[in-house]
Amino acid sequence: MFKLFRFLKPYKVGVSAVIIFMLLQSLAQLYLPTLLADIVDIGVVKGDVPYILKFGAYMLIVALSAGVCVVIASYLLARAATGFGRDLRRSVFAHVESFSLGEFDKLGTSSLITRTTNDIAQVQQVIVMMRMFIGAPTMLVGGVIMAVYKDFNLALVLIAIIPILAISIIAIMRKGIPLFKALQVKIDQINLVLRENLTGIRVIRAFNRSEHEQHKFEKANRDYTQTAIKVNNIMATMMPLMMLVFNLGVVVILWYGGIRIDNNQMQIGDLMAFIQYAMQIMFSMFMMTMIFVMIPRASASAVRINEVLNMESIVRNPESAKTLPRGRGAVEFHQVSFSYPGAEQPAIRDISFRAEPGEVTAIIGGTGSGKTTLINLLLRFYDVDSGRIEVGGEPLKSLDLDSLREAIGYVPQKAVLFSGTFADNIRYGREEANETEILHAAQIAQAAEFIQEMKDSFQSVLAQGGTNLSGGQKQRLSIARALARKPSIYVFDDSFSALDFKTDAKLRAALKAETKDATMIIVAQRVSTIMDADRILVLEDGRIAGMGTHAELMKSCKVYQEIVASQLSEEEIA
Repeated sequence: MFKLFRFLKPYKVGVSAVIIFMLLQSLAQLYLPTLLADIVDIGVVKGDVPYILKFGAYMLIVALSAGVCVVIASYLLARAATGFGRDLRRSVFAHVESFSLGEFDKLGTSSLITRTTNDIAQVQQVIVMMRMFIGAPTMLVGGVIMAVYKDFNLALVLIAIIPILAISIIAIMRKGIPLFKALQVKIDQINLVLRENLTGIRVIRAFNRSEHEQHKFEKANRDYTQTAIKVNNIMATMMPLMMLVFNLGVVVILWYGGIRIDNNQMQIGDLMAFIQYAMQIMFSMFMMTMIFVMIPRASASAVRINEVLNMESIVRNPESAKTLPRGRGAVEFHQVSFSYPGAEQPAIRDISFRAEPGEVTAIIGGTGSGKTTLINLLLRFYDVDSGRIEVGGEPLKSLDLDSLREAIGYVPQKAVLFSGTFADNIRYGREEANETEILHAAQIAQAAEFIQEMKDSFQSVLAQGGTNLSGGQKQRLSIARALARKPSIYVFDDSFSALDFKTDAKLRAALKAETKDATMIIVAQRVSTIMDADRILVLEDGRIAGMGTHAELMKSCKVYQEIVASQLSEEEIA
């Protein structure tokens, strides 16, 4: 957890001031019982009213000063804690943005959300309570010193109580720490189930699985609740135990103190001050108990945050990265093989092909044949296991990632839209795109008609995730976003599957004229979409089963023949 305190560096002046103010507050609190003892033993016993008023005023000034110190320290610490949380969240988010898909697969989206929100909140809460870390030990040590100063023999009672309380706290915390770590993991599980339910609500309802999903959530929720109850039960035993030991100690102090007063070895005011010091010591122990409760959970959260911050992406920019010149869009795979982490079999093996500018290269194959994997490798979401990929004649790993991805207009298999207007979503491809370019991109993508039918046209706001659009409308908007980018390479990952044949044909005709100088790579399931491609790659089990034009493959590739026969009639094939 202490590694994360580096994010407090910008606030070191404020934190230093907090330490000073809390020390001043603690000293003021320790001085108050001594003033009270003097008022009782001198002012009250002797009936000296001016003395009582004078030292009563001192007490008031000291108490107000302590209060002012607490207010200022709390304000400064709140500013430091919120700034710490903001900076840490920003750092975690920025670091996660640099991850390849491999790191996302390893950690999981739900866990990353928990780490960026709940875990950081746990550590931030520790910063908020930092004044306890300063005040509690100071009050504990100072209270013992002042108690010894007032009466050494009576102080032995307090000195005997403190180790008993400390041993009890340590014993309880040893049982609680593993449960604190488990709590954060169980929050991950709740987030996972909740996220799956919210994103998959249509499928859940379509298959009447609401009750099943409710049971899944109840199980995760019950698991978390039971663990939280165990933690609270353990922590709940701490306070009564401390109160029992403390009250027994006060009884002993009053009994023994009464004997010493009776023997003229101690004054009444000193006994009153001594009891207040005992209460301060006990209050310090309470605060330290809260610290011990919070630190294990915050430590578990800090470990999870550090795991994210310390994780390095396997896909990195080279030290001397090259910028891909605009217009150089030739793509070449040289005997590329790749396996997903933990997979038993490679996703693709010995893939070699070249996609030239001004040509359409299509990729077709059965489910799991490796089509999307090729696209992921081209975009460098993953790095190849063996072989190499070249773009514009340069090895992919030598290119600057931003430069590479700016040269590619990517339309994913599942259309992903963002909150905002239609114009905002199209401009996501290129921020500086003007209204004319946005309209042109929408017209090519066959999206302008349905957008202009909206109430506010291109300024109409999309629902979150584009839920107010059909699948085909989402795909066309995603295509418009890629067109607005005006890239050197277009990548369509099964991006026409939700379009009707008429729209598909109009879109492909418009694309042909718009992208005539660019390299176009199309992953498709429908043969009709790619029949006119300059080059078709047929994949089977991660290998190239055939490559050529439609006519060539109909003569030489059995796998392609089977795909065509399953989709087209004899008249269409002829």
